[in-house]
Amino acid sequence: MRLYEFQAKALFRRYSIPVPGGSYFESLEDVRRHVNDIPVLGVVKAQVLTGGRDKAGGVRSYHSREEALKKAEDVLNLRIKGMEVKGLLFEEFIEAEREIYLGIALDRRVGMPVLFASVEGGVDIEEVPENRLFRREIPPMLGLREFMLREMGYFLSLPGKSGEEVSEIARRLYSLYTGTDAELVEINPLMVLENGEVVAADAKLTVDSDALFRHPELAGMEEEMTELERAAREKGIAFVQLEGDVGVIANGAGLTMATLDILSAEGITPGVFLDLGGTNDPAQIMTALRLMKRAKPSVILLNIFGGMTRCDTVAEGVIGVLENDGLNAPLVARIRGRNERKGREMLREAGITAVDTIEEAVKAVAALEQGR
Repeated sequence: MRLYEFQAKALFRRYSIPVPGGSYFESLEDVRRHVNDIPVLGVVKAQVLTGGRDKAGGVRSYHSREEALKKAEDVLNLRIKGMEVKGLLFEEFIEAEREIYLGIALDRRVGMPVLFASVEGGVDIEEVPENRLFRREIPPMLGLREFMLREMGYFLSLPGKSGEEVSEIARRLYSLYTGTDAELVEINPLMVLENGEVVAADAKLTVDSDALFRHPELAGMEEEMTELERAAREKGIAFVQLEGDVGVIANGAGLTMATLDILSAEGITPGVFLDLGGTNDPAQIMTALRLMKRAKPSVILLNIFGGMTRCDTVAEGVIGVLENDGLNAPLVARIRGRNERKGREMLREAGITAVDTIEEAVKAVAALEQGR
């Protein structure tokens, strides 16, 4: 579960991580009613669950409360990477002498959290050259040790007070990481002031959704979902709405993401993707397809590898929807694996395009898109 910046900073305060003074508002009307509560000189920041908001105009400085209201209206009207702005965070302006990056993230390749730091704060961490990025694995049985912090401090070359402050923030960040069952906690940038103090100008926090039962304090912080995404979650189906037109149904996260990549490489923009997971229940497949229909895609691509999920079961579910409800978009099916021949024959007899390879399927989807 991803948290908005204002939510993450509320947790930062609980763990004594310094953040700028500020206020959060959900609407322009709220801002107008409480305009005297916002800093005279400050920054207004869009609250969205995606990166790149600065480049998209979602972070704007202002020099008066009148200017703040105008900037607030502009930011609320933005769509950043297809997402609506949930609200606005107003914070006091901070003049930094240096900006650094500090974060802790779960690295599944090594099976443990990793401490990251860089002297190049304020930029996407993926763009930082390897030799400018400090990385230190944290064995869970040991935790964050003092020698790791000394290594980080030496790498960052921070003098005296600021070096001690950054090390202390890293300690608290690790406490937050473990205390909330986080998968990622990040400060970018962590601002180093002229007097040596440090302030977390930004905050990102992603919590393991499966651990939420241990954290009643996070109740009410659930990330925003569309109506269809929420309906799918209630039925145990992973469903995400994007900005394109083509709907994708696949089984398994890896196959789903690979299908999206293949479509994108061919210049086709997916609009919805749905991960069936492993199921052998035609009723579950019918439920998934009906959810997809409600998203109104231009074309539906069904990409199934039948292991536990039998291909003829998938075909049975698709035909059930076709006969009972009808489809509101053409469907292209690529199914391989257990009972694949039977499944393809069933679909073809029902008038559905069923092919052997993903390449054939993508070509068929592209042809349907071009013919619209």
